[in-house]
Amino acid sequence: MSNSDPSATQPYGQAAPQPYGQPAGQPYPYAYPYPPAPRTNTLAIVSFVAAFVMSLAAVICGHIALAQIKRTGEGGRGFAIAGLVIGYIGVGFAAIFFVIWLVLFLSIMGHAYSTGELSS
Repeated sequence: MSNSDPSATQPYGQAAPQPYGQPAGQPYPYAYPYPPAPRTNTLAIVSFVAAFVMSLAAVICGHIALAQIKRTGEGGRGFAIAGLVIGYIGVGFAAIFFVIWLVLFLSIMGHAYSTGELSS
């Protein structure tokens, strides 16, 4: 049984001898730096934060941020999408609240006019 790998015959923790007199050492003397992470788009962060305060501003900033991210390649796409989703949910709840409020207001006003409480 022949094994051509010299490190397979060495005990654990011992380096295998280098063939042809090559010096043992690090393959690369310096570590290559990682590429810098892309900048996060500011409007994407604003959209995400505004989603919890003002939904309409979150929707507007989110759409602008997505357009900028597509054009410039910046990071923050997840923030922009999260701001859009939460913002649209907030706008939907506000619209439902307004419709319910309007129906209740008009029914109360109609009841008041029909009973003569508002007529002089």
